[in-house]
Amino acid sequence: MKSEKIALITGASKGIGAATARLLGKEYEIIINYNSSQKDVEAVADSIVSGGGNARLIQADLSTEAGCRKLHEFASENCDHLDVLVNNAGAMVAQKTVEDLDWPYMEKVFELNVYSVMMMSRLCLPLLRKGIKPCIINLSSIAMRHGAPRSPAYGAAKSAVDSFSRGLAGHLGPDIRVNAVAPGVIDTPFHDELTPPEVKKTMIEKTPLKCLGKAEDVASAIEFLIKNEFITGETIDVNGGLYVR
Repeated sequence: MKSEKIALITGASKGIGAATARLLGKEYEIIINYNSSQKDVEAVADSIVSGGGNARLIQADLSTEAGCRKLHEFASENCDHLDVLVNNAGAMVAQKTVEDLDWPYMEKVFELNVYSVMMMSRLCLPLLRKGIKPCIINLSSIAMRHGAPRSPAYGAAKSAVDSFSRGLAGHLGPDIRVNAVAPGVIDTPFHDELTPPEVKKTMIEKTPLKCLGKAEDVASAIEFLIKNEFITGETIDVNGGLYVR
């Protein structure tokens, strides 16, 4: 990958990451990180290639420092620069209220959702500084708005991502822009696994637009932040009005 526009997307085998890879793949060379679901990620890559784009796949567990360094080394070996870093990898891990919190669980939630974002941002800075109008997009969540009462560790982790994004924007400007996107209830495998149908129904009823979001809705917000060169340090909510500031 030389001289082309290049984007690295973490956790992109399905859901929001996959939709973002497909959308950006129309314009960018894509490095797609995944941890599992090789069949799913190969389908994402195939769709990019069939559309005339180019994608490279790299498996790495970003909840570990070794995994982050593995992904960075792959990018460094295959790219002379990066234009876009999308820190999408993350998960609730499990739903635990404050009464059920334990140290290993809290570590796992923060390692995957926060430390991976911090480490990948830090490691990729040299490549980003060689890019053209480079930017970082971090995935936060509506959970950082309402605190996620049933999963407060996750809400706290996504709040950390939001705060880190603002701090990074202030530090890296004007050379590198940094923004975040905070999805609401999106119709993806993430919520299929963790959100019971009756809860989804309640969320739809509470949402002014009376529907769940699609992964493509979030991907288009990410694309908007990449293309708008006068936005940095911002978090865009994509939640159908479920939370309004």
